[in-house]
Amino acid sequence: MRRYLPALGLAVLLVTACSSSPSLAPGTRSVVSAPVRVAHTGLGAVGYRVVGSGPPLVLIMGYGWTMEGWDPRLVHALARHNRVVMFDNSGVGHTQELPQPFSIDAMADQTSALIDTLGLGRPDVLGWSMGGTIAQALAVLHPAQVHRLVLCATYPGTGQAVMPPVAGLPTASDFPANQASALAAFKAALSHYPPAPAASPGTKGLQNLAVSNWRTGSDAAGRKTASISAPTLIADGTDDQLDPVANDHTLARTIPAAKLVLYPDAGHAFLFQDWARFAALVNSFLARSHA
Repeated sequence: MRRYLPALGLAVLLVTACSSSPSLAPGTRSVVSAPVRVAHTGLGAVGYRVVGSGPPLVLIMGYGWTMEGWDPRLVHALARHNRVVMFDNSGVGHTQELPQPFSIDAMADQTSALIDTLGLGRPDVLGWSMGGTIAQALAVLHPAQVHRLVLCATYPGTGQAVMPPVAGLPTASDFPANQASALAAFKAALSHYPPAPAASPGTKGLQNLAVSNWRTGSDAAGRKTASISAPTLIADGTDDQLDPVANDHTLARTIPAAKLVLYPDAGHAFLFQDWARFAALVNSFLARSHA
């Protein structure tokens, strides 16, 4: 079902759930067996993996997660059409921790340094949750390094962010309570990765403060998201308990000509719950400018 809101200059597309078996393009290596490489950038070492071929697509992970949090099913579906680059944020895995004061803008600068070191030019960029704030900052601070932008379940940085009604929700709240089978399938998919050290409590604390400052409008880039010129797709689940859907609407009003897509009966991890349909949407969105 599609509902248009012409006064806001955006479309809201409600997408029903879909599932199918993941598959790899012929000759494509599985992301779970792809080696962790280290790029020595101008802002320190950054650990990353690469899978697939085609135009580069950079995935930016969310709060407290390692790059082993990217669902292999989603990554493989994206890698059928893109060279997917996933990496660990500051202080996680093999990635050097940035000096304090720690900020979303600083993590965007480190992402920019990785793009430059790997010679990716002007890649497409997809960020989830905190990764979506980093992606926004990257598009503001380094616009020549963002071709198309995909923002998943993330916050505006204009000071207008709506906070979730309940703080400290468990990890399972990334999925609605009636989606236990989807949560189990997600956990099973992640179990195929080799073991990786989790983000330390100290790093998670720094990330939490950085996200909080972004939401209150403390980052310079967050206050300038109306200047983003890259074509932008915004997506979320309608039952997101960690990032109220009102924030998606704010982003879609703020970023010029952004498209908003909402997934019913899906939560903060909608992109893993409904990975097949979401991957098809992203691949279609990115392909428009690569044809």
